[in-house]
Amino acid sequence: MTRAQVVDAYFMEHRARLLDVAAFLDRIDRAGPGVDDFRMSAYRSAMTVLVDGQPQRARRILELLSDPSTTPIASAHTKGATGAHDPSGKAH
Repeated sequence: MTRAQVVDAYFMEHRARLLDVAAFLDRIDRAGPGVDDFRMSAYRSAMTVLVDGQPQRARRILELLSDPSTTPIASAHTKGATGAHDPSGKAH
């Protein structure tokens, strides 16, 4: 596909996703002051990758959000995923 064809095919879908991200950030702002937890810190770091103009953004963002450890843990700390790696290693 050409660049124009990619834009024609996918722009509206990703326009909606961008608005979803903006709405999420607005909700965070309306919730009042507070300290970003590890998920929001990772999210903000991912946004800088998104606009840095460098290749392989999806891979780099996935690596940024993923747990880099290679040693298995004895048991999961929770039943669900948090969506981002907590570098402090705390159980959530």
